[in-house]
Amino acid sequence: MNHADIDRRAIPADAVESRWNAADGHAIRRIDWPVPEAPRGAILFFPGRGDNYEKYLETLEQWHRAGWAVTAADWRGQAASGRLGSDPITGHVGDFADWIDDLAAFWKQWKTDKPGPHVLAGHSMGGHLVLRGLAEGRVDPDAMVLSAPMLGFFGTVLPVGWMHGAARLMKRFGDPARPAWKWSEKPGEIPAARINLLTHDKERYADELWWREERPELVMGPGSWGWVERAYASMRSLARPGLLEAVQTPVLLLGTSNDKLVDMKAIAAAAERLPQGELVAFGKEAHHEILREVDPVRDRAMEAIAGFLDRTAPRPA
Repeated sequence: MNHADIDRRAIPADAVESRWNAADGHAIRRIDWPVPEAPRGAILFFPGRGDNYEKYLETLEQWHRAGWAVTAADWRGQAASGRLGSDPITGHVGDFADWIDDLAAFWKQWKTDKPGPHVLAGHSMGGHLVLRGLAEGRVDPDAMVLSAPMLGFFGTVLPVGWMHGAARLMKRFGDPARPAWKWSEKPGEIPAARINLLTHDKERYADELWWREERPELVMGPGSWGWVERAYASMRSLARPGLLEAVQTPVLLLGTSNDKLVDMKAIAAAAERLPQGELVAFGKEAHHEILREVDPVRDRAMEAIAGFLDRTAPRPA
C-alpha cells in the first residue's frame, strides 16, 4: 500500500482544519481534504471515544490519494471540540442522542457539499454511533465502514441488562461526570500498558503520544459513569430485534478476536443481522486499533475496505 511517504505527525499541506457549528452553537472541529479533479466519491470518518482525527491522518490521506474527498471530525466534547464534564480529562456526555443529532446535521450539510458516492466510516464508539445513525434513519450513506465498532464491551460476564442496571446505580448515586475507572497513578499520565490494548505497532502508537504533547487539548482519559450508562443504553437500543435487519445499506465491519475493549462476538452478530453486512475478522495479530496496526494487518484492512467500496460504492461513470 502507498503509505510509506505519509508523515503521520503533520497535517497534510492540502488539508484544512476548521470548525462546524452545531444547531446550539457548539463548535466542532473538522478537517477536510480537497475534492479531487475526478473524484472517486467522498468519505466522512469519525474516531472513537477519547480519540482525535490526528491518529488517523495516515488512513485519511491514503483515501484521499485514492481519489476520495475526505472529511473527519471530532465528536462534541472530545479532542479539540470542548468538554461536556467537570474536568478536561474525563469523557462525559449527557446522552448519546446528542451525538446522533450532531451526526445527522453534519451529514446533511456535508453530503450536499461533497460528490457521491457518499461513504460514512467510524472507529469503535464512532463506529457504534454512525451505525446507530444509519439504523435510525438519520443518515443515508451509499456504504458504511466500521472499524472495531463498539457494539458490546469486552469481558462482560453478567447479562447486559444487569450491567446496565449497575451503571444506572453508579450514575445515580454520585456525580454522573466522575471517572468510571482509574486512568493511572498520576493524573494525566498515560498508563504504560495501554499500548497492549490498542496496537502492536510501537511507532504508530508513539505518533498518538506525540500529538498529545503537540496539542494538549486532545488529551482525554477515562469515560464518566454517565458515559458508561448511556453507552449501555445505546448499545442495547441497537440490539433491538428487527432494527439492524431493516438496514439495506452495505456495511463492512472489521473486528478482531484479540480485542480487549469491545466485544468481537457482538460485531460478528451485527454482521449476520445486517442484510448486506460483511465481516473481515482478525485474530491475535491485531489489537483494537486495526487501522493503526503493523503494516501486514493494516494493509489487509485497507485492501478489504478498497475492495468493498469498489463493489458497493463504485466510481461514478
